[in-house]
Amino acid sequence: MRRGDAVTRGQVTDREILDAKVRSLPPLSEPETARLLAQVRDSGRGPALDELVEHQIAAILELAEARRGKGVEVGDLTQEGTIAGVVAVMEYAGQKGPASGLDRFVARLVATHMDDTIELAAIERAGDEAFVRDTEIYEAAEIRARHEFGRTPTVVELAAELGWPEERVAIVGAMLNDARARYDAEIVEFLDDVEEE
Repeated sequence: MRRGDAVTRGQVTDREILDAKVRSLPPLSEPETARLLAQVRDSGRGPALDELVEHQIAAILELAEARRGKGVEVGDLTQEGTIAGVVAVMEYAGQKGPASGLDRFVARLVATHMDDTIELAAIERAGDEAFVRDTEIYEAAEIRARHEFGRTPTVVELAAELGWPEERVAIVGAMLNDARARYDAEIVEFLDDVEEE
């Protein structure tokens, strides 16, 4: 691209825009940081907080980038980290911490928040995977029992077959039946659309 050429939004990523903005910020001196922290302490949210958080974005981006491939998108981690950065700056200002310690404090809090976010996402994925396995096991047992009994098995019969508590069988069965009903409704809607054409 030549100088003076128009740049379209599709040619520039959000990360590139953010990187350029971060690079364009002049560093804050310790007295400036102390003054802004005092303003945050006195006023809470406002321009001083915004400026301090803006100056933390480069570190937040580095922390997010260092966690690439850990199960949460870098953009999502950056967003989470920015929110944690706001909280960290407000907390640090409230503690009357020295300007020289702000960067370290924010980086530590943001890194911890990002790691917690990654851990929570892993737990959610594991729960989703476990639910999928449970529904597959449930469905296989339901089909076997239906063939064996010549009818739809009861919760008690499925619980005995699976070795699960009745409550678990009822919950998995209800969720599976709800998903089947929604899927069936989508197919009917699709077939109605096809017939109309």
